[in-house]
Order: sequence, then structure tokens, then C-alpha cells
Amino acid sequence: MEPFIDAFGFLTDPANWSGNRGILVRFIEHVQLSLPPLLAAMLVAIPAGVLAGHFRRGQAIGTFIANVGRAIPTLALLVFGLILSVRVFDLGISYWPTVFALFFLALHPLFTNTYTAVKNVDRSLLEAARGMGYDERQLLWEVELPVASPVIFTAIRVAAVQVVATAPIGALAAGGGFGRFVIDGFGSRNYGVMYAGIILIALLAVATERTVDGIERLVVPRELRGASGDDVATVAANTGRAV
Repeated sequence: MEPFIDAFGFLTDPANWSGNRGILVRFIEHVQLSLPPLLAAMLVAIPAGVLAGHFRRGQAIGTFIANVGRAIPTLALLVFGLILSVRVFDLGISYWPTVFALFFLALHPLFTNTYTAVKNVDRSLLEAARGMGYDERQLLWEVELPVASPVIFTAIRVAAVQVVATAPIGALAAGGGFGRFVIDGFGSRNYGVMYAGIILIALLAVATERTVDGIERLVVPRELRGASGDDVATVAANTGRAV
């Protein structure tokens, strides 16, 4: 119980929120570690998943690449990224190895769920749209993507939480973020600081999930969230996306 009391004391002490090693600086570092690999993975995996689902081609190659982040432990990817950073690209230690590892971690849920969501759009919707004269581009943008968007956002939410929760391993490669509290606290046997770091990571992961959920509520029409089966045709018609 004492470590938790110490952690509470650490988190409520204003002195620990300022300075080069304060909580606010570590928060910024954690975001800087998490956001770039997540955005990069989204830019690669979501378009690839959408195209593979629409054309029903390239699934095997895309899945193989995406599975790298699931089949290979993130710590192993971190070590490999560290070797590339130091020996190949001469970028030094800290930031890039973590970004490398987290990028591959995010690929799998983003590609797999995007591909599945687009591929499984009700065929009757597509045939109805084709009967109305929709071309392939219109089918993709006005039918498949809107209907698949709730699942795609779920994939983004899962990937974002995974990246935020895994980013602390960057502290093993001299990176910053909340992982520094965990690693440094454990190394110095200051378990109050270590537990404080764990609490901060958990809170940031929850905040990340709620943020993505809020963006989804702004972007995805309410009628489409959770809609499936026969309801999709009515939903799509009512939102003007398809008939």
C-alpha cells in the first residue's frame, strides 16, 4: 500500500509537474513518441486495407506485412530499430527505434480491420448503388467507406491505445515519456515514482481512447455507429450516402 501512497504524493506535488524531467515534459515526450508512428501506420495501413477490401486483391501481402508487428515481439522490433538507428542510419539512440517498433505494432489492427470492414459491406448495397449508376470511385467513397467507417475507427482506437500503452518501452532505449518514471523508479527502487508512471500511462491510454471515440462521434453519423445487416440500407439512405 505504501508505494501507492508515495505515488499519490508524487502526482500531487506541484514540483514534479515542472522542470526538464517533470510530468508535463514527460507527457509531451510520450505524445511525440506515440503520435508519429500511429499516424504513419494509419497513412499506410488504412488506404491499403481500403483498396484491398474494395478490389479483393493483395490481402495476402498486406496481411503478411501487417502481421510483423504481431508475430515479432515489440521489444525485438525495438532492438532491431536500435541497430538500424545506430549502425545503419547513424541517428543515435532514443527516438527513432521506438517509432520503428510502434509503427509495426499499429499496422496489424489498422490493416486487418479496415480490409475486413470494406470487404464485408453488404453486397446488396453495392448492387443497388451500381443500379443507380455509381461508378467504382463513387462506390468506394459514398457507400463502402461510410458503412465501414465505424469499424475503421474501432481499429484506430485499438491501435492508438496499444501504441500509447507500449510507448514506455522506449525508455529502455534512452527515450522519454512516462516510461522514464517506470524505468528510473524501478532502477532506483523508488516504487512510488514507478507506480506514478504506471498510473499516468493508464490515464493517458484511457484519455486516448475517449479522444478517438469523440472524433468518431463527430465524423461518423450517429445512425451508422453500430448499424449492421438490414439496418444499413436504411441508414445509408437516410444519411444520403447510398441507397
